[in-house]
Amino acid sequence: MSAALEPVRPVATVKGVRIGHVHLKVAELERALGFWRDLIGLEEQQRYADQAVFLSSDGYHHHIALNTWESAGGRPPAPGTTGLYHVALLYPDRKALAQALKRLVEADYPLEGASDHGVSEALYLRDPDGNGVELYRDRAPEDWPRTPEGKLAMVTRRLDLRALLAEAD
Repeated sequence: MSAALEPVRPVATVKGVRIGHVHLKVAELERALGFWRDLIGLEEQQRYADQAVFLSSDGYHHHIALNTWESAGGRPPAPGTTGLYHVALLYPDRKALAQALKRLVEADYPLEGASDHGVSEALYLRDPDGNGVELYRDRAPEDWPRTPEGKLAMVTRRLDLRALLAEAD
């Protein structure tokens, strides 16, 4: 039984809030590390035996945490169920995104999609536990597409993977 939420009045926008980290349930810790550490390139910061690992970029305590506390040996959620759609990792520039694509290609790791959204360029894939992953880079805000009224006008167009890959070196 689900209770409907009562409408609430919007509050003033809170400044400075950002996503700090994402904690993922995985079936096998070492398999997940093969993706997040070895393929994506995050650095292992801390480990709790064979149950959890905290990973990050640039020495942060953790951007992605992996655990088997409730999921050891488990299966990915069935299609049509609720849950996490994807985790998005923001790369600092187009070259860094191109280098990530190169690692995926060299590992023969499958992509589910690749899109140019006007505001960003994105690669879509799944980790070994079926979690959606977006690897992307933002364009400069002054280059974002806008309507005549000044509102964002994001799009979904095919991303030219060959052109992106050419920037990996």
